[in-house]
Amino acid sequence: MKIALIQAPLVWEVIDANLRYFESKIEQLEVDTDLVVLPEMFTSGFTMNPERAFEVMDGYAVSWMQKMCMQKSIALTGSMIIKEKGNYYNRMFFVFPNGTYQTYDKRHLFSLAGEEKKYKAGSQRLVVTYKDWKICPLVCYDLRFPVFARNQDEAYDLLIYVANWPDQRIYAWDSLFKARAIENMAYAVGVNRVGTDSGNNVYSGHSQVLDYMGAYIVPPHNGEAVLYAKLEKANLIQARKKLAFLSDGDSFILKD
Repeated sequence: MKIALIQAPLVWEVIDANLRYFESKIEQLEVDTDLVVLPEMFTSGFTMNPERAFEVMDGYAVSWMQKMCMQKSIALTGSMIIKEKGNYYNRMFFVFPNGTYQTYDKRHLFSLAGEEKKYKAGSQRLVVTYKDWKICPLVCYDLRFPVFARNQDEAYDLLIYVANWPDQRIYAWDSLFKARAIENMAYAVGVNRVGTDSGNNVYSGHSQVLDYMGAYIVPPHNGEAVLYAKLEKANLIQARKKLAFLSDGDSFILKD
């Protein structure tokens, strides 16, 4: 499977500008791309003003994702602010080439920024199946909580994190991301933003792709870019058969 990572400078709380930017990048993708990964809150940046930049499930941004997927025959994933039943969610979408989608609401809300005061947390992890790959999409702060990502019974093959992770903590992003790939024996794709936000936080990116042993396929990259990675499932299957680390792990049930 060929994946494109779009590491982008987000326009603060301006949905249309961000969608125009990503549409221009998607129009220029290499023709054999299967899956495109956008950052966390790709329509707005990581804002604690959800009332200024929210979308609804039948709104323009979700329709835009569906349109991009159907026009380019790709899958597309990333998170945006969704208002539903009076609550705001940091909701990650996985949209398939036929326009159908599945969603995951960010479970671990970033208390340092007061995210839990503005958004409602999700409770259920999502694993989607696409092109015979089992994919687990997660969001930013989820990276710090390995139990939620734990790959029991080979539940997934590919772990995806989308983020707005600033430079002052980028060493943690790199270190934790590598750990998640190794401990779960899964490919891992991480897409972060670049630029600055309204709080003068600086983002250099460090989007990256790791294999199931923690080796770089795409090393951490700085600056605006579209990065590509080709993942081979046969190699993953062979490694898991040879090194059956996952079967030696502890069994547990995660409760809310």
